[in-house]
Parts: sequence; structure tokens; C-alpha cells
Amino acid sequence: MNLRALLLKTALLFAVANLLLAAGDPLPALGRLSLYNALFPGRPRLPFGETPDRAYNFSLYQLEAMFAAHEISAPKPADEYRVVLIGDSSVWGTLLRPEDTLAGRINAAALTAADGKRIRAYNLGYPTMSLMKDLLMLDLAAQHQPDMIVWLTTLESFPANKQLASPIVQNNLEPVRRLIEQHRLSFDSNDSAFVVPTFWDRTLIGRRRALADVFRLQLYGVMWAATGIDQDYPATYELRANDLEADDSFHDLKPPHLAESDLAFDMLDAGAAIADGIPILFVNEPIFAADGANSDLRYNFFYPRWAYDDYRALWSERAARNGWRALDLWNLVAPAEFTNSAVHLSAAGEALLAERVGEEILQVASGR
Repeated sequence: MNLRALLLKTALLFAVANLLLAAGDPLPALGRLSLYNALFPGRPRLPFGETPDRAYNFSLYQLEAMFAAHEISAPKPADEYRVVLIGDSSVWGTLLRPEDTLAGRINAAALTAADGKRIRAYNLGYPTMSLMKDLLMLDLAAQHQPDMIVWLTTLESFPANKQLASPIVQNNLEPVRRLIEQHRLSFDSNDSAFVVPTFWDRTLIGRRRALADVFRLQLYGVMWAATGIDQDYPATYELRANDLEADDSFHDLKPPHLAESDLAFDMLDAGAAIADGIPILFVNEPIFAADGANSDLRYNFFYPRWAYDDYRALWSERAARNGWRALDLWNLVAPAEFTNSAVHLSAAGEALLAERVGEEILQVASGR
């Protein structure tokens, strides 16, 4: 075969491969092929980060690869009572070692249900505040045989403009569209926030970054397995603000009161529907309460007092009306135990939260 014929054949094969890739998406199948939970231990939290050279971890948008790398994808032991934790970066564990996260602390308590099953918590929190993002993770978690779901939320995840703002939501149009349609959620799957792949984006060249990310995640498994490091731990960081602006607004909402329709409570309804008989515990997570300038107007950087107080009342009323098991733990943790955000806890703060949530998990697991 002469060089010209070889080049022509190569070009034709490349064109056919691109057409096939554009017609179908191989990434979900490729993502499920993982060295984690086999050659490497499964990760205790979902991949996320922007400094892979120091964290041996990075953000990607391929959900199947993310879950395949997580320890929840290992076979479920017969004697395990599996608890899935859903939420934002406070659940994921910003600045915390895996053993100091909420899941890590619950597991360290070595809780046992009344029937003798070992209670094991899995950290499926993911940074960014959006109930739609949480719902996406909960929907995927339901495929991994949970015996209980614990969904930790805070007011900043509830405004309508937060729901499609998370990059993991924006880059996963099809599963999010399915959730919107199945649960009749009040969001438009044609919203401009979504990343809609073009024909070119679906080709081999267009998908080269996503394909490389799936492969790169496997490579970082070597360093993750050797070090146990999965995020960058800075030597110093800026503490959550204690002196606040003299501003009583919350997003585009103004006092005196929030209405239930101002917040995306239908996301919680959808989560309860996805659980479909699996016990679900809703937790209003702890927040930092400032005592500095303008703390009479605001609890913290996120929340004016009027908005947060109204949210708590609406949240409790919704839970009671629907018969949900719910814990309002907003003031459980002392202000000194918050780190670089009004929702990020220290290891000591997480230990306190884990004790209280663990008590509730034990009651549910024991049929009480």
C-alpha cells in the first residue's frame, strides 16, 4: 500500500470514528471502567479541585467516572447499613482530611444497628450550593443500594437563581432534563445556562478534554493511594467574615418576609420521591453567627437575619406538612468552630455534628 492510499484510508477511518462518536456518547461506558475499588482504593469523596499537582484530584463533569472512582461503587457487604450523605462543600469537607468529614466522623463512631448491621456513611457531598446539584447526586446515589439518605441543606442552596448555576449541573443537561421532566420541576431544560454540545463537540476532537479527564482521573489514583491526599491544604486561610456589610438583602429578595414560593422547596419533594421508601433525613446544617459589625442585621456573609429566620420557619413547616424526618441544627456548633466560610466546620465542629446526626441515623437504622 503506497503512502497516498494509507493516508486516505487513515483519514476515512478517522472520519468514520468521528461520525460514530457524534452519533453516540461512549463517555458513560468509558467512565464506568475504573481502576478504583480494584487496583486503587475508592475515593472517600467525589473528585473536585483546581490544583491536581498538590491535591491529586481535580474537577470533571463525567458523572459515571466520578462515581466509579468513589468507594460507594465497591460491592455492598451483606452486613452493611449504607447511609448516603448529600450536600454542599460543608459535607464534602473543605479544609478537612477525609477522616474528619461528617462521613469520616460517623464511621469512626462504629455504630451498629439493632439487627447487628454495621452503619457505614458515604460522603456524596459536592461543592457549590444548589439543590438541583444535590438532586442530581441523590438520583445517582439511589442506584448504589442506600439504606438511608441524609440530605444536608442551607438557605443559600434554595434561591431559583442558584439551581442551574453549578458547573456540574450545567454540563450534564440530559440527566438534569430527565429530573426536570420526571418531577415537573419549575426549570427550563432549554435555559441558556446549560452547555449544549454541538456536532463538533461530540466528535473525537471535540471530546478530547473529557476523554483525557477520564484517563487522568485514573492516573491520579496512584498518588491518591500512596498519600491519602485528595485536596490542597493551605498553610493559612482567611477566616469567615465576622464584620459584615450593612445590607439586609438576600439575592434579589428584600424584607420583611420570605414566601415559600421564593425558594426551591420542590427540589426537596423530588428528593423524597427519588428515595421512594428509603428513609430520608433532612438536616438544616449549622451556620456561623457573627458578633461583629452589623451582626444585628445579618447572621453572616450569606444571610440577613430576617431571611434566614423566615427560611427556618418555612423549612420546618414543609417538613411537618410532609411528615419528613428533619433536624434543624443551625446553631449546634459554636462560632469558633467555623473556618473559611459561614458553613465550613473545623474537625471539632464536624465531630459535634456527626454525634447528633449519628444519633438520628442509629434510631432510623434500628427502626425507631
